[in-house]
Amino acid sequence: MFFAFTGAFCYISVTMATPNIKFGTSGWRAVIAEDFNVSSLRRVSHAAAEHVKEHREYGYKGEEYLLYLRKAGKPAPKTAKIIVGYDTRYMSEDFAKNVAEALAAEGITAVISDVEAPTPVVAWEVMRNYASGGVMLTASHNPPHYNGFKWTPYWGGPALPDITNDLEARFQGLTIAEVEKHIPFEHGVTAGIIKVEDFHENYFKQLGTLLDLGAIKKAGLKIAADSVNGAARTYLRPLLERNGAKVMGLREERDVLFGGRSPDTDEDNLKGLRDAVVKNKLHLGLACDGDADRFGIIDSDGTWISPNLVLGLVLEHLIKNRGLKGKFARSVMTSHFADAIARHHGLEVRETAVGFKHIGNLLRTGQYLLGGEESGGLSIMNHVPEKDGILACLLIAEMVAYERKPIKKILADLNKRVGTFNNSRQNIKLDKNVHMESLVEKLRLSPPLNLAGAPVWRIDHTDGFKFIMKDGSWLGLRPSGTEPLVRIYAEAPTPQKTAALNEAGRRIISGKF
Repeated sequence: MFFAFTGAFCYISVTMATPNIKFGTSGWRAVIAEDFNVSSLRRVSHAAAEHVKEHREYGYKGEEYLLYLRKAGKPAPKTAKIIVGYDTRYMSEDFAKNVAEALAAEGITAVISDVEAPTPVVAWEVMRNYASGGVMLTASHNPPHYNGFKWTPYWGGPALPDITNDLEARFQGLTIAEVEKHIPFEHGVTAGIIKVEDFHENYFKQLGTLLDLGAIKKAGLKIAADSVNGAARTYLRPLLERNGAKVMGLREERDVLFGGRSPDTDEDNLKGLRDAVVKNKLHLGLACDGDADRFGIIDSDGTWISPNLVLGLVLEHLIKNRGLKGKFARSVMTSHFADAIARHHGLEVRETAVGFKHIGNLLRTGQYLLGGEESGGLSIMNHVPEKDGILACLLIAEMVAYERKPIKKILADLNKRVGTFNNSRQNIKLDKNVHMESLVEKLRLSPPLNLAGAPVWRIDHTDGFKFIMKDGSWLGLRPSGTEPLVRIYAEAPTPQKTAALNEAGRRIISGKF
């Protein structure tokens, strides 16, 4: 290793093999200090800079980006601008500075958050600034020893495969000299090519345009807000409090280990939130995951409300209480509960492959009132085409403020009108004697045509295998692209039928069909 200084630029020579990176459904994620390190982070940052400067459609001089600016009445930029945000993981703020240093060396203005920021906040800053793109350093709900790099194109939503494929190719093509180039952070700040800003107020104002915050204030709601030691800690509770709610904050301190588990909003990780709601007789428990793009909801009696149900509740609220209209989009393995509500109100439903990037691509058309997925992500019209857990929490608070009754009673009324939807999801590891490739090939060529005593009416191949029965019940099997496991999704009118479909799914995965 050697160090060299030339003017304002600093070069650090490191001889090592170039790692492979692969963008998944929501960015590139890797173990900190292994594949996720300063060298690989600088490399992917330079790849993003090249993409912005050279891509004929999405770069800052690209055809589609310039058309977007013209429609908004904005002039073409003289230089590119990229927003940089990060969550509360170990060394995230230092990694974010590394990103800004690499971008600055490429002549790109880097606007970095002064503290950790949620993914949807970074997405909003990209849109608000008409920036060329955004970088969010997060591994979302992955275990604490992971971090990640998420690229947000100029439209504020997740990057589609043609963009991430371009980033991967550019990553591999960079020379060591190109990777090492950077401007020291303080030099960049002094020169004005790195700008440190507070993102809070701009985001708060944006949510004020989307929500009836007066309803929350008038209702006098008592709420527990759980940030799971993540990036929502300076956003969720303050937003609720400034709009009149009485809020008990939970897990707001920074803990890079997240209490020793993944910073998720599943039922198991929200036991403390449930206990706080029940013990203190609160109206609601609201939570966000590590980067605040996913939500978790607890009813007044301590019941965890699954994301599948939340989607339907939010859709009904927006139509019934707010008088809004538009199409509804969901991923293929998401419950049909919201479909029934949409059709009850005469709204069109669109199904996508798994991954919010596909839903976000529809939301950016401006035709969709709501888009969401069963894993806990949603967004609405006139907002970022990106998952926003904070917005979801505020929408549920707004709904309870309008309805003046617990979520379970609202659900009971909805079930009377559109039917009951019992759903489940589980991950099943493959038996050592069953190989993923052979299982997928067998399902493709000779799929089961009878499940849980009912004939299969239709098989959907949008993303995995979805076996649909005539009564609307369905079984979904989606092989993992990175692990030897298959996710089983099932939905039926009764818990018994759902359990039977689950058992059928397990038999299929074991090769017994």
